[in-house]
Amino acid sequence: MRQYETGFLVSPALTDEETEAIVQQMAGVVSQKSGKMSRIEKWGKRKMAYAIKKHNEAFYVFFHYESGSDAPLELARRFRQMDTILRHLTLVKETRQNVRKKKKAGGRNRAKETAAEASAPTPAAAEAAGSEPKKHEEA
Repeated sequence: MRQYETGFLVSPALTDEETEAIVQQMAGVVSQKSGKMSRIEKWGKRKMAYAIKKHNEAFYVFFHYESGSDAPLELARRFRQMDTILRHLTLVKETRQNVRKKKKAGGRNRAKETAAEASAPTPAAAEAAGSEPKKHEEA
């Protein structure tokens, strides 16, 4: 099972009860598709950067859940059918353990390589250090 984050914007023309009903209905879709809801974030009405369907603000909702690939597809299908949903987006979240290991391993290796390159003498410097100073011959 993968972890997903789905964000969607609900029309501000709806009442709070209607908005809550839509959120509960969509959360029910995840559980119907044998998914596990981790967190539901309701940000409330916020101003948007640009108008969508002649609305300047929308009710922002984010779902964090774990499921198979069929739950996000079903959510997207239902979002497209509803006129009250202005926009939606689903992202696949990476597990944190893998991300941290990759970053730490990459950073350590790069630091070691950089330090080794900096401490190694260049061929010209090695040649200059290895040769004896020239003696001036008197004429």
